[in-house]
Amino acid sequence: MGKVVGIDLGTTNSVVSVMEGGKPIVIANAESMRTTPSVVAFSKDGERLVGQMARRQAVLNPQNTFAGVKRYMGRKYGELSADSKRVPYTIRRGDNNEVRIQCPRLEKEFAPEEISSMILRKLAEEASRYLGQPVTGAVITVPAYFNDAQRQATRNAGRIAGLEVKRILNEPTAAALAYGLDQQYSQTVLVFDLGGGTFDVSILDVGDGVFEVRSTAGDTQLGGTNFDKKIVDWLADDFLAAEGVDLRRDRQSLQRLTEAAEKAKIELSGVNVTEINLPFITATADGPKHLETTLSRSQFEGLCGDLMSRLRGPLKQALTDAGLTPDQIDEVVLVGGGSRMPMVHDMVRSLIRRPPNQNVNPDEVVAGGAAIQAGILTQEVQDILLLDVTPLSLGLETIGGVMKKVIPRNTTIPVRRSDIFSTSENNQTMVEVHVLQGEREMAADNKALGRFKLMGIPPAPRGVPQVQVAFDIDANGILQVSAMDRTTGREQSLTIQGSATLSEEKVQQMIKDAEE
Repeated sequence: MGKVVGIDLGTTNSVVSVMEGGKPIVIANAESMRTTPSVVAFSKDGERLVGQMARRQAVLNPQNTFAGVKRYMGRKYGELSADSKRVPYTIRRGDNNEVRIQCPRLEKEFAPEEISSMILRKLAEEASRYLGQPVTGAVITVPAYFNDAQRQATRNAGRIAGLEVKRILNEPTAAALAYGLDQQYSQTVLVFDLGGGTFDVSILDVGDGVFEVRSTAGDTQLGGTNFDKKIVDWLADDFLAAEGVDLRRDRQSLQRLTEAAEKAKIELSGVNVTEINLPFITATADGPKHLETTLSRSQFEGLCGDLMSRLRGPLKQALTDAGLTPDQIDEVVLVGGGSRMPMVHDMVRSLIRRPPNQNVNPDEVVAGGAAIQAGILTQEVQDILLLDVTPLSLGLETIGGVMKKVIPRNTTIPVRRSDIFSTSENNQTMVEVHVLQGEREMAADNKALGRFKLMGIPPAPRGVPQVQVAFDIDANGILQVSAMDRTTGREQSLTIQGSATLSEEKVQQMIKDAEE
């Protein structure tokens, strides 16, 4: 029996952690870093590089270096915004409207799950090297606001990496687990998680070994990279005005701008003004051009006004859903590298009216919580009960294209709910069940998770047949739906896999490829 580790699979950085002596320990990688960049690259010789080594050669090899892939997990190509497609590598639409990442060096295409599986595999190898025994299982964290498709995709990535995925755990919940492990008295904790690519807010009641999530809200397309992009655009627009060259059109220049923007953003958390120097950024007929400028913290904060208001929305939403006022929050835990920005601190402080807790490491706390959950599953950790919630409402499409909610958001999981539906026409012998996830009134505005047909209903006037539709969500937040005709007892069920962009055969094929 191998070890089970906790993995925080992040957009920009990933961390692996394991329980030792009742405490979660972060495992450093071969480069002695406690966080591993979530970057995969293929070098000139076709060699696969993961982490720091992949990141170091990104500028000279932008087309074969893949970063920030978590944002494409479990999403269709049509759902991507123009902004999220603007990366130095090439993304294209697959045959079934899925996202495909092109790798010119190997002349092949990857699914986002495959790239993520390479990162997971490296982390598992680092852990087994440290532990001196194979790592077979993992608890992998996802943003609380991930929908069903994104959870399935994360699970598939773990399977392709050769890991048994024991649990898919919400990141804010993991952070609260790590924070509250030694807390003696009960308190209400707000976890504010701003990572590289995703944003979540969760409110939990913590105490006596019980962690109960009250509400969760977020935005899976908002994170530190959006703040970087603001600096990239500011630099590129200035350069375009001065030199008449758009640096965003050249992959290498875009890669260098992105790296410089990230560095400037990090520096501005500690100083008021930072210098950005990029020699030989491009060349025109007049010779080489250099980019030299300074950016002040107030300028940067001015650029990010719209992002700050996007952060405020989910924060207020989570409080409203939990039925709490800011004064009822006992502790605010900031998670994720993006939460180090002074303007984020100030915004949280102004809304919650208390200084955020500084005694957890925002980069490592999620992986620590995942390791604790792994310990709970292998019974190394006793007397902890974790009650999580489903982040988005689930329901069915009914007459007139309206969504009927069966499980409202913030319902504690695992959960099973059912409802009775009927036919809309006389002598109808078949019902199509269309499963949806989202908060909007009309079905078309929500995310379609799958459809299936229930056949063989005996002919009867409309409204007479009774079809019972049951929704079942397991502890991973993954959904199964079944429909039964109550007169004949015929049943049809669907584990929502249609929403994951990979079919089971493809996953098996990728597992084989990865082993080779």
